Amino acid sequence: MRRLGGDRAGEIRLTRFLRHPAVQPDIMLAEAIAHTAERCRGRAVLALQDTTVLRSTGGGGTYLRCVLALDAESGAILGLIDASFVHRDVGRRAQRRAKPIEEKESFRWLEGADQAATVCARARSLTVIADREGDIYEAFALRPEHSELLVRAAHDRALDEGERLWTTLSRQPVAGWAEIDLPARPGRRARTACLALRHASLSLVRPRHGQRAGLPAQITVNAIEVVEEEPPAGQDALHWRLLTTQPVRDAADALAVVEQYRRRWAIEQLFRTLKTQGFDVENILIADERARQRLTAAALIAAVIVQQLVHARDGHGAGVRPVTDAFAAEDQALLEACSAQLEGKTARQKNPHPRGSLGYGAWVCARLGGWTGYYGKPGPIVMLEGWKEFQARKRGANLRLSISDV
Repeated sequence: MRRLGGDRAGEIRLTRFLRHPAVQPDIMLAEAIAHTAERCRGRAVLALQDTTVLRSTGGGGTYLRCVLALDAESGAILGLIDASFVHRDVGRRAQRRAKPIEEKESFRWLEGADQAATVCARARSLTVIADREGDIYEAFALRPEHSELLVRAAHDRALDEGERLWTTLSRQPVAGWAEIDLPARPGRRARTACLALRHASLSLVRPRHGQRAGLPAQITVNAIEVVEEEPPAGQDALHWRLLTTQPVRDAADALAVVEQYRRRWAIEQLFRTLKTQGFDVENILIADERARQRLTAAALIAAVIVQQLVHARDGHGAGVRPVTDAFAAEDQALLEACSAQLEGKTARQKNPHPRGSLGYGAWVCARLGGWTGYYGKPGPIVMLEGWKEFQARKRGANLRLSISDV
């Protein structure tokens, strides 16, 4: 709080702001979501759903569930679709089968899809994507009109005629092969994986527990399996089973769906920026839950902006996004002044992006964050530091203008 406030007086002002009952996370988020709705107009949109833990308390805790909008063609982050805080108690797992879907935490996945359909109503197309937590029968049965669903399968579901999903899918002939570059992560080196693709149209049988009344007895979906049949020694094979309502006619369609699912990594990166890799919200030392949520909501909005800047840094697809995706329109003059000051004599030290583009602003933030233009690409931490420096300069410029007007 002291660091954010700048000094003791700033710390007190910020504390009072966060504790004020008129400051509501829902209102803060609604403003960001309204901007997302406008950016989705006429675009093919992917709505990514996921949950991350904010504070763990012995099996339960506080979680943040988000829905993030991406441009399906370029992968550019368009903004937040939805966000909510979830509180989990210990010992609920044993009771979950007996509860109707409306009383389960998993009902939030259905609400997220409905919210995506509302926010992205003017999009050209909408596909809601979730990891294994989103593998819910009701999500397929109750998906909003004019939207598609893509989830990673978590359950070996029953099919018609007594078959099971895993076995039936693995028996399908290989429809094609594909190579996918896997980034490095803890315990895994970066590599190119050669994957076998199988797909089939299958009918999922309605589960017996906890479903809403009136659901269809069966739902037909397209199932895709991608498996690395010869992984490197000592490495786990990549193995995904995906379920989608999108048409899958051949290997090319199956691969296109796999590539859509891979876009889900964007929300993982968002959570990294929000947490230890950036704003470190899980270590906020504020006892007041409401104040902590207000600060987290503000950090989430800022983390989305940071990720937009990271994606725009190369100028491929996302670089043509307008600067107003992450900045106010009146920031352009200050961005141009900063760019002129930061540019060097060599080509690598020149801002290569057109003025008025998001890439232009991303270059400025990267340089303000310490990137020289020579070594690697600026990541979320560099962008975050540069964005904060730009905001400090903006406050200084506004203060100077206010003084000159006196």
